Amino acid sequence: MTPIPANRLLWEEHLPGGNHWSGRLRRGTALRLTDLQGGVNVSALFFNAEQPLERYNMPDTLKSQHTGFLTAGYVCQSDMGRVLCSITADSLGWHDTWCGVSDAAMVRAKYGEKNYQQHRNAMLRNGRDNLLIELAKWGLGARDLVPTVNFFSKVVPDADGALSHVPSHSPAGSYVDLRFEMDTLVVLSSAPHPLDTNPVYAPSDVQLTAYRADPVAADDACRTQCPQNGRAFTNTECYCGVAA
Repeated sequence: MTPIPANRLLWEEHLPGGNHWSGRLRRGTALRLTDLQGGVNVSALFFNAEQPLERYNMPDTLKSQHTGFLTAGYVCQSDMGRVLCSITADSLGWHDTWCGVSDAAMVRAKYGEKNYQQHRNAMLRNGRDNLLIELAKWGLGARDLVPTVNFFSKVVPDADGALSHVPSHSPAGSYVDLRFEMDTLVVLSSAPHPLDTNPVYAPSDVQLTAYRADPVAADDACRTQCPQNGRAFTNTECYCGVAA
């Protein structure tokens, strides 16, 4: 893991396992997600902070980059053909884009039920409700729930197309760095992955570290990954009113 210089550090926050967070990351900043205990799942949504009708589009992101998962060198594209964020560093090489998040019924069936009234902060949370809580803080709701990126999780198909979750994919200390190419609303949930086979509800904690990123160079690996990325960066720069 490349250390973040102290003069670039903006803020740090600890996100407990099973919890949720949202915030606005400005163009030119980066966010490092670090798995603190191993086995974390961080489900993420991204929106244009100025106009949240523009948001992360999973199909466009995957087909334009000819991939089924995300890792360093790839970007998260919006439904307007612009880049919300780029993955500039990644210790794992695979982050799930297919499986979405758990809901209350799924968590209840797999782990049982612990509500806030009886168990307080030890309640069992699910990904869908986590994201809805954070979306509501920004005037958004259920209709704004789109397919997530599930950072730190790997899911693979078998010969028949059935998907399975790869256990122990993310050891403690694993990390991914996201550089924001436009002002972006970020919504996160650290509830377990919906295909996690662990019979015990034991979501891991994640560290959020925001810092000032380096400027995007003409030969930036995310920009040059494929021609479609180059066009998306140009679209983003035109939208933001900056020179390419």
